[in-house]
Amino acid sequence: MDENNMNVNVKKHRKGVGKALPLIIVLVLVAITVFSSMTTVAEGTVGVKYRFGKITATNLHAGLHFNLPYIEYIERVDITEQVYDLNTTAYTRDTQTVDNIMIKVNYVYDTSKLDEIIRTIGIRNVESKLVAPQLLSCMKNEVGKYKAEELISARSLVQENIEAALREQLSQNGIIITAINIEDIDFEDEFEATIRAKVAAEQEALRVKNETVKKEEEAKQIVIAAEAEAQSIKIKAEAEAEANKILSESITDNLIKYNQIEKWSGEFPQVMGNTVNPFVTIGE
Repeated sequence: MDENNMNVNVKKHRKGVGKALPLIIVLVLVAITVFSSMTTVAEGTVGVKYRFGKITATNLHAGLHFNLPYIEYIERVDITEQVYDLNTTAYTRDTQTVDNIMIKVNYVYDTSKLDEIIRTIGIRNVESKLVAPQLLSCMKNEVGKYKAEELISARSLVQENIEAALREQLSQNGIIITAINIEDIDFEDEFEATIRAKVAAEQEALRVKNETVKKEEEAKQIVIAAEAEAQSIKIKAEAEAEANKILSESITDNLIKYNQIEKWSGEFPQVMGNTVNPFVTIGE
């Protein structure tokens, strides 16, 4: 009796599960549909909406967005600043090999041309099909304008020219260059040794030249000081001579007599002896 009841309960349970299964499937499908119709676009990205594979919108900004399930989907595109590194070789105008040029490019997408980029290039192909080949071309063209020695001293100018050329080329394709930095330029070891020796010789020559200029300047200062001293002595001597001349011209007989009178005490000179004291006549 108990076994029969058990069989009956099992049959009832199976029957109940069988009736509920379609409802469970429907609920699961509804949940999947609801969740698939919502897409969250994070900050720093934009949503690109497709309908049957065709772009219908490229300006879905950060937030929650809805799409028709199984008909539309939203792709998130990172629009923050991107960085591309290139490591390559090049040749200078005097055919010297630059073994290793490390250059870094920072860029962003022009969001107004995002749909064109996606249609013609594809976001995942931007670096391989646009940035890399254009950068390589601009860099080799610019490096080829300089001799090896010039390239070392003109590094900042080379960087500026590459950036300007690359910006002009890529702006047409919706890529905005924000910065370029040449991080390293390596030549062949033999050439680098030659350059170092030349730089050392130039620095020594400059040191000697500066020392020579210093000594010449010191000599000039000595000459200037001597000339000034001589001029001072000459002026002093001329002044003394002129003073003496004026003084000599100003001494007359009358002036001498006047000075004698001024200095006379009023007493006649006394002479010891048998002769009569002479009378000194002062004047007629």
